[in-house]
Amino acid sequence: MHTTTTTTTAARAVRLLTALALSAVTAAAVTGCGGDRHDGPPEDHPDRSATRPEIRARQVADAWDGSPAAAKWRTGYYPKADAIRLPDGGLRGAADRHAYETGNFALRGPLPSAPRPEGEVRWRNGDTLGMPILSAQEVYTTLDRDGGPGPRLTVTAAKPGETTVVTSRGRATVPAWLFTVKGYDTPLRLAAVSPSPLPRAPVRPLGPEPTNELTPLGAVVDVAPDGRSVTVRATHGSCDDGPVVKTLETAHSVVLSASVAGTRDGVCPSDLLIERVRVTLKSPVGGRALLDAFTGRPLTHGQ
Repeated sequence: MHTTTTTTTAARAVRLLTALALSAVTAAAVTGCGGDRHDGPPEDHPDRSATRPEIRARQVADAWDGSPAAAKWRTGYYPKADAIRLPDGGLRGAADRHAYETGNFALRGPLPSAPRPEGEVRWRNGDTLGMPILSAQEVYTTLDRDGGPGPRLTVTAAKPGETTVVTSRGRATVPAWLFTVKGYDTPLRLAAVSPSPLPRAPVRPLGPEPTNELTPLGAVVDVAPDGRSVTVRATHGSCDDGPVVKTLETAHSVVLSASVAGTRDGVCPSDLLIERVRVTLKSPVGGRALLDAFTGRPLTHGQ
């Protein structure tokens, strides 16, 4: 069962499955979990008999349990939710919200130039992880992505601080840069550390192209505060009935199997759509890994 929220479009007249295949290849390249690198036995081709969602989900879950990837997941820093905290009370007005969503910022003050020393991520159970600190300029550039006309948010200063991030190991206190935004009394907080490199998938992806029953997922958008629902990005075309995401929950993982409902053969002269899908879980996700059934890789926020 799922609920869709916002939909964005990128106009292109493409065949749906070709578009989905491109998104799968891109995702593998970005995360470093490409199909040629895996912890499973060498094969010339993946097992196409495992393309049924329930069979593939069980295969991925079984491969993950006890794998080197799972061990790495338990010791790294992997955000499951946004590592940005807005000023108290949120952004005021449609113009400010639009500027934030499009990445339209203006810098009107100096940023600290000296790099911070190595920082430490701290979990509530006492675990810690030393990590390099990104400079204030490096973090600011993740905000200022547009620079075009239209409303802007103005940053006037930055100072070091901390923020709280939901991670694969629960909530963590993370080094952050606190940016002063004109018109707001409290800062915009951004984590000052990058996520750990994703572990290699313990199984091969199904292939560079989606199947009729399984398609690759995008990043995690958010995890509910109680951990009982997860929002992910799923891709489909406008001449189908939309994405469907099912789950297989085990003690150590939640495998998400994405498919497209109502697909029809032939060229689809329409848009490629990226849709947010919220999935309800039987129990809080906690420290369990969120795994994509198609690629076999873990999913994190914004990857």
